[in-house]
Amino acid sequence: MDSGFVKTEINSTGLAVITFGHPAHNSLPSALLSQLGEHIQSAATVPAVKLILLQSAGDRTFCAGASFDELLTLADEGAGKVFFSGFARVINAIRQSPKFVICRTQGKAVGGGVGLMAACDYCFASENAAIKLSEISINIGPFVIAPALERKIGLSAFTMLSLNPTTFFDAYWAQQHGLIHAVWPTAAEVDVAIEQFCSPLLNKSVEALTALKRTLWQGTDHWEVLLYDLAAISGKLALSEESKKALRQFKQRTS
Repeated sequence: MDSGFVKTEINSTGLAVITFGHPAHNSLPSALLSQLGEHIQSAATVPAVKLILLQSAGDRTFCAGASFDELLTLADEGAGKVFFSGFARVINAIRQSPKFVICRTQGKAVGGGVGLMAACDYCFASENAAIKLSEISINIGPFVIAPALERKIGLSAFTMLSLNPTTFFDAYWAQQHGLIHAVWPTAAEVDVAIEQFCSPLLNKSVEALTALKRTLWQGTDHWEVLLYDLAAISGKLALSEESKKALRQFKQRTS
Protein backbone atom coordinates (compact mmCIF):
# COMPACT_ATOMS: atom_id res chain seq x y z
CA MET A 1 0.00 0.00 0.00
CA ASP A 2 1.12 3.55 -0.74
CA SER A 3 2.79 5.07 2.32
CA GLY A 4 1.02 8.38 1.86
CA PHE A 5 2.38 11.90 1.46
CA VAL A 6 2.72 15.33 3.01
CA LYS A 7 3.25 18.44 0.91
CA THR A 8 3.47 22.17 1.59
CA GLU A 9 2.53 24.94 -0.81
CA ILE A 10 3.14 28.59 0.08
CA ASN A 11 1.13 31.10 -1.90
CA SER A 12 1.98 34.71 -2.63
CA THR A 13 -0.19 36.03 0.22
CA GLY A 14 1.79 34.20 2.91
CA LEU A 15 -0.54 31.24 3.48
CA ALA A 16 1.25 27.89 3.82
CA VAL A 17 -1.08 25.03 2.87
CA ILE A 18 0.03 21.69 4.32
CA THR A 19 -1.79 18.68 2.85
CA PHE A 20 -1.44 15.08 4.02
CA GLY A 21 -2.94 11.98 2.51
CA HIS A 22 -2.97 8.21 2.86
CA PRO A 23 -5.01 5.62 0.92
CA ALA A 24 -6.27 4.07 4.18
CA HIS A 25 -8.73 6.86 4.96
CA ASN A 26 -5.93 9.36 5.58
CA SER A 27 -4.63 7.34 8.52
CA LEU A 28 -1.28 8.29 10.04
CA PRO A 29 1.52 5.72 10.23
CA SER A 30 4.75 6.76 11.97
CA ALA A 31 6.55 7.90 8.83
CA LEU A 32 3.67 10.17 7.84
CA LEU A 33 3.37 11.61 11.36
CA SER A 34 7.08 12.41 11.29
CA GLN A 35 6.76 14.17 7.95
CA LEU A 36 3.70 16.10 9.10
CA GLY A 37 5.50 17.41 12.17
CA GLU A 38 8.52 18.41 10.07
CA HIS A 39 6.37 20.26 7.53
CA ILE A 40 4.58 22.23 10.26
CA GLN A 41 7.88 23.14 11.92
CA SER A 42 9.43 24.11 8.61
CA ALA A 43 6.51 26.29 7.49
CA ALA A 44 6.54 28.06 10.84
CA THR A 45 10.14 29.19 10.27
CA VAL A 46 9.59 30.72 6.83
CA PRO A 47 9.52 34.52 7.26
CA ALA A 48 7.06 34.98 4.39
CA VAL A 49 4.51 32.63 5.99
CA LYS A 50 1.87 34.38 8.07
CA LEU A 51 -0.72 31.60 8.51
CA ILE A 52 -0.71 27.81 8.12
CA LEU A 53 -3.64 25.80 6.78
CA LEU A 54 -3.70 22.08 7.61
CA GLN A 55 -5.86 19.83 5.44
CA SER A 56 -6.10 16.27 4.19
CA ALA A 57 -6.49 14.93 0.69
CA GLY A 58 -9.74 13.80 -0.90
CA ASP A 59 -13.35 14.66 -0.26
CA ARG A 60 -14.30 12.08 2.36
CA THR A 61 -12.48 11.14 5.57
CA PHE A 62 -10.41 13.89 7.18
CA CYS A 63 -8.22 11.52 9.20
CA ALA A 64 -8.70 7.97 10.48
CA GLY A 65 -6.07 8.44 13.19
CA ALA A 66 -3.36 5.95 14.07
CA SER A 67 -2.47 3.20 11.60
CA PHE A 68 -3.99 -0.01 13.01
CA ASP A 69 -1.72 -2.06 10.75
CA GLU A 70 1.32 -0.51 12.37
CA LEU A 71 -0.13 -0.90 15.86
CA LEU A 72 -0.28 -4.66 15.30
CA THR A 73 3.45 -4.74 14.56
CA LEU A 74 4.55 -3.13 17.85
CA ALA A 75 6.88 -5.53 19.65
CA ASP A 76 7.79 -3.77 22.89
CA GLU A 77 7.00 -0.76 25.07
CA GLY A 78 9.79 1.28 23.52
CA ALA A 79 8.34 0.83 20.05
CA GLY A 80 4.89 1.66 21.39
CA LYS A 81 6.07 4.91 22.93
CA VAL A 82 7.89 5.86 19.73
CA PHE A 83 4.75 5.27 17.67
CA PHE A 84 2.43 7.36 19.84
CA SER A 85 5.12 10.00 20.26
CA GLY A 86 4.49 10.83 16.61
CA PHE A 87 1.19 12.41 17.62
CA ALA A 88 2.94 14.21 20.48
CA ARG A 89 5.43 15.76 18.05
CA VAL A 90 2.72 16.97 15.68
CA ILE A 91 0.62 18.47 18.48
CA ASN A 92 3.67 20.18 19.96
CA ALA A 93 4.71 21.45 16.52
CA ILE A 94 1.32 23.14 16.18
CA ARG A 95 1.46 24.45 19.74
CA GLN A 96 4.97 25.85 19.36
CA SER A 97 4.41 27.36 15.93
CA PRO A 98 4.46 31.18 16.12
CA LYS A 99 2.00 31.15 13.22
CA PHE A 100 -1.68 30.30 13.70
CA VAL A 101 -2.63 26.89 12.31
CA ILE A 102 -6.09 26.61 10.75
CA CYS A 103 -7.73 23.24 10.16
CA ARG A 104 -9.96 22.27 7.23
CA THR A 105 -12.12 19.22 8.01
CA GLN A 106 -14.14 17.85 5.11
CA GLY A 107 -15.28 14.55 6.64
CA LYS A 108 -15.00 12.10 9.51
CA ALA A 109 -12.15 12.16 12.02
CA VAL A 110 -11.27 9.32 14.37
CA GLY A 111 -8.87 9.16 17.33
CA GLY A 112 -5.68 11.00 16.49
CA GLY A 113 -7.49 12.83 13.70
CA VAL A 114 -9.71 14.44 16.32
CA GLY A 115 -6.54 15.32 18.21
CA LEU A 116 -5.22 17.16 15.15
CA MET A 117 -8.39 19.21 14.98
CA ALA A 118 -8.12 20.04 18.67
CA ALA A 119 -4.49 21.08 18.41
CA CYS A 120 -5.14 23.55 15.60
CA ASP A 121 -5.96 27.12 16.55
CA TYR A 122 -9.11 27.47 14.45
CA CYS A 123 -11.17 24.80 12.73
CA PHE A 124 -13.55 24.94 9.77
CA ALA A 125 -15.69 21.93 8.82
CA SER A 126 -18.36 20.83 6.41
CA GLU A 127 -21.61 19.22 7.55
CA ASN A 128 -20.09 15.87 6.55
CA ALA A 129 -17.58 16.14 9.38
CA ALA A 130 -18.07 13.92 12.41
CA ILE A 131 -15.78 12.87 15.24
CA LYS A 132 -15.20 9.68 17.20
CA LEU A 133 -12.71 8.54 19.82
CA SER A 134 -12.51 4.80 19.23
CA GLU A 135 -9.51 4.06 21.47
CA ILE A 136 -11.42 2.32 24.28
CA SER A 137 -12.82 -0.06 21.64
CA ILE A 138 -9.32 -1.43 21.17
CA ASN A 139 -8.49 -1.37 24.88
CA ILE A 140 -6.23 1.67 24.87
CA GLY A 141 -7.20 5.30 25.45
CA PRO A 142 -6.93 8.76 23.86
CA PHE A 143 -4.08 9.74 26.15
CA VAL A 144 -1.72 11.76 23.94
CA ILE A 145 -4.52 13.86 22.47
CA ALA A 146 -6.28 14.31 25.82
CA PRO A 147 -4.64 17.62 26.79
CA ALA A 148 -5.48 19.19 23.43
CA LEU A 149 -9.09 18.01 23.61
CA GLU A 150 -9.59 19.03 27.24
CA ARG A 151 -8.22 22.47 26.41
CA LYS A 152 -10.71 22.89 23.58
CA ILE A 153 -13.91 21.15 24.67
CA GLY A 154 -13.56 20.68 28.43
CA LEU A 155 -13.45 17.58 30.59
CA SER A 156 -17.17 16.74 30.41
CA ALA A 157 -17.37 16.67 26.60
CA PHE A 158 -14.04 14.82 26.40
CA THR A 159 -15.44 12.21 28.79
CA MET A 160 -18.55 11.83 26.62
CA LEU A 161 -16.43 11.24 23.52
CA SER A 162 -14.06 8.85 25.27
CA LEU A 163 -16.75 6.64 26.80
CA ASN A 164 -18.81 6.37 23.60
CA PRO A 165 -16.14 4.83 21.35
CA THR A 166 -18.53 3.55 18.68
CA THR A 167 -20.48 6.79 18.29
CA PHE A 168 -19.81 9.51 15.75
CA PHE A 169 -20.69 12.98 17.03
CA ASP A 170 -21.70 15.35 14.23
CA ALA A 171 -20.13 18.65 13.23
CA TYR A 172 -22.71 20.72 15.06
CA TRP A 173 -22.06 18.87 18.33
CA ALA A 174 -18.35 19.56 17.84
CA GLN A 175 -19.09 23.21 17.12
CA GLN A 176 -21.32 23.51 20.18
CA HIS A 177 -18.49 22.21 22.37
CA GLY A 178 -15.77 24.40 20.86
CA LEU A 179 -13.80 21.94 18.75
CA ILE A 180 -15.05 23.37 15.45
CA HIS A 181 -15.47 27.11 15.01
CA ALA A 182 -17.50 27.24 11.79
CA VAL A 183 -19.64 24.67 9.94
CA TRP A 184 -20.70 25.01 6.31
CA PRO A 185 -22.92 22.74 4.18
CA THR A 186 -20.27 21.73 1.66
CA ALA A 187 -16.50 21.53 1.36
CA ALA A 188 -16.61 24.14 -1.40
CA GLU A 189 -18.32 26.56 0.96
CA VAL A 190 -15.74 25.74 3.62
CA ASP A 191 -13.00 26.76 1.19
CA VAL A 192 -14.70 30.09 0.51
CA ALA A 193 -15.13 30.68 4.24
CA ILE A 194 -11.46 29.89 4.91
CA GLU A 195 -10.37 32.35 2.22
CA GLN A 196 -12.61 35.06 3.67
CA PHE A 197 -11.29 34.34 7.16
CA CYS A 198 -7.61 34.27 6.21
CA SER A 199 -7.55 37.21 3.79
CA PRO A 200 -7.71 40.03 6.37
CA LEU A 201 -5.42 38.20 8.82
CA LEU A 202 -2.71 37.85 6.15
CA ASN A 203 -2.51 41.65 6.09
CA LYS A 204 -2.09 42.01 9.85
CA SER A 205 1.07 42.40 11.88
CA VAL A 206 2.97 39.15 12.18
CA GLU A 207 4.28 40.29 15.57
CA ALA A 208 0.76 40.92 16.85
CA LEU A 209 -0.49 37.55 15.63
CA THR A 210 2.48 35.77 17.20
CA ALA A 211 1.95 37.55 20.50
CA LEU A 212 -1.73 36.60 20.44
CA LYS A 213 -0.93 32.95 19.74
CA ARG A 214 1.50 32.84 22.65
CA THR A 215 -1.16 34.34 24.90
CA LEU A 216 -3.76 31.80 23.84
CA TRP A 217 -1.38 28.91 24.53
CA GLN A 218 -0.21 30.07 27.97
CA GLY A 219 0.07 27.28 30.52
CA THR A 220 0.95 24.52 28.04
CA ASP A 221 4.77 24.55 28.16
CA HIS A 222 4.68 21.33 30.20
CA TRP A 223 3.22 19.51 27.19
CA GLU A 224 6.80 19.11 25.95
CA VAL A 225 7.16 16.42 28.61
CA LEU A 226 3.55 15.48 29.34
CA LEU A 227 2.60 14.28 25.86
CA TYR A 228 5.54 11.89 25.70
CA ASP A 229 4.68 10.48 29.14
CA LEU A 230 1.16 9.89 27.85
CA ALA A 231 2.58 8.27 24.71
CA ALA A 232 4.31 5.72 26.94
CA ILE A 233 0.96 4.79 28.53
CA SER A 234 -0.65 4.26 25.12
CA GLY A 235 2.37 2.30 23.91
CA LYS A 236 2.24 -0.05 26.88
CA LEU A 237 -1.50 -0.69 26.60
CA ALA A 238 -1.24 -1.34 22.85
CA LEU A 239 0.94 -4.36 23.63
CA SER A 240 -1.67 -6.07 25.79
CA GLU A 241 -3.34 -9.22 24.51
CA GLU A 242 -6.74 -7.52 24.88
CA SER A 243 -5.63 -4.71 22.61
CA LYS A 244 -4.02 -7.02 20.03
CA LYS A 245 -7.14 -9.19 19.94
CA ALA A 246 -9.40 -6.17 19.42
CA LEU A 247 -7.13 -4.86 16.67
CA ARG A 248 -7.13 -8.21 14.87
CA GLN A 249 -10.92 -8.41 15.08
CA PHE A 250 -11.23 -4.91 13.69
CA LYS A 251 -8.90 -5.76 10.82
CA GLN A 252 -10.92 -8.89 9.98
CA ARG A 253 -14.15 -6.87 9.87
CA THR A 254 -12.68 -4.29 7.54
CA SER A 255 -10.71 -6.62 5.25
